[in-house]
Amino acid sequence: MQRLLIATRNRHKTAEFAQILDGLAVVGDLHSHPDLPEIEETGSTFLENAILKAEAASRHVGAETWVLADDSGLAVDALGGAPGIYSARYAGEKAGDAANLRLLLERMEGKSERAARFHCAIAVARGGTVRASFEGICEGSLATAPTGEGGFGYDPAFIPTGDTRSFSEISAAEKNAISHRAVAMRQALAWLRQALE
Repeated sequence: MQRLLIATRNRHKTAEFAQILDGLAVVGDLHSHPDLPEIEETGSTFLENAILKAEAASRHVGAETWVLADDSGLAVDALGGAPGIYSARYAGEKAGDAANLRLLLERMEGKSERAARFHCAIAVARGGTVRASFEGICEGSLATAPTGEGGFGYDPAFIPTGDTRSFSEISAAEKNAISHRAVAMRQALAWLRQALE
């Protein structure tokens, strides 16, 4: 079975990808490559950042390993699309999920326009070259307070369109059927099935 390296050190993200891939490949992540320096996300879009990460990681691990990188985040209409590509470091470079979510909800206090969407861009590379890219969006709105125990990042405050529960209140299987990452991965899976054969 082919190996697929997910270019992340976020174990939640690795687990989500592994579940969506459903045994298609042996999935690993950057925890097995501690010598790879942090890849700077200098792109101006989610796709540019995904490509930067995929290319850098695939150059590092060699030509035999497929690498999948994603860049994803939340765009809020009332905040002019913020946090956007800065979603992971919205409250500062070393801030964690809780601080980012707290700052977002503080900035949304008193705002009636609560439309938001999660974006995901995926790039697949091998030997330092991107071979394919895919994008997905999940529309929804922001709650006024976090709810639920599951998920990560902004999940406790994001309510997908057509539901009344946050991403943190629905099951992983439900989330993986509708999320931005799932939408992008459905496109990627069809391509990967051929590439990994």
